[in-house]
Amino acid sequence: MIRTILVDDHAIIRDGISFLLQQEPDIEIVDQAGHGQELLDKLATMPADVVLMDINMPIMGGEEAIRHVRALYPQTQVLILSMLDHEAYISRMMEAGASGYILKNAGKEEIIFGIRSVAAGRQFLCSELAFQLLYKLQGTGVAPAVLPSEPAKKESILSRRELEVLKLISEGLTTSEIADKLYNSKRTIETHRQNMMEKTQAKNTASLIKYALSNGLIE
Repeated sequence: MIRTILVDDHAIIRDGISFLLQQEPDIEIVDQAGHGQELLDKLATMPADVVLMDINMPIMGGEEAIRHVRALYPQTQVLILSMLDHEAYISRMMEAGASGYILKNAGKEEIIFGIRSVAAGRQFLCSELAFQLLYKLQGTGVAPAVLPSEPAKKESILSRRELEVLKLISEGLTTSEIADKLYNSKRTIETHRQNMMEKTQAKNTASLIKYALSNGLIE
């Protein structure tokens, strides 16, 4: 069970996310907080695996809260959920110690996948941000540090079904859309995606797609 705390200064957003996640068998919303200081107070008595947190909040914002969480509770992973999509914000949050970043316009499946990814010790960027990064990389030709430096040969790594899923991910399809197209469950598609990231040592969607492009798996 992934024990999760929601942190946002708008109660209606916290309640909405809690409602979306309450039916997931492996995710438990153990508490909510309206700002970073309240989060720290709750963590003192309420251990959590993942904190799903906004950036701009009163009293103590996301960046300061991340630094405190990483220093005091290193086993707790922080996943940012924000409307801010500028790379400067993303970079600052990741440098502060966040494990992932999701935009608030992301779908339920992507939020769930993000929580599961950071809980498993991986970094995560939502697909919209991942594609923005990928397009920028294609324009500059510079590979970031998060990309796997020595991917194994594709023939010995990915199965035929994983290649099908990878191609559809690169086309921008959501987990639900891929599941419908391949006549699989969403959980099965998420499993394929997690397996691909583990096999290729990719830490986010951008690096997974970069691997696919580098190895000629997608055009």
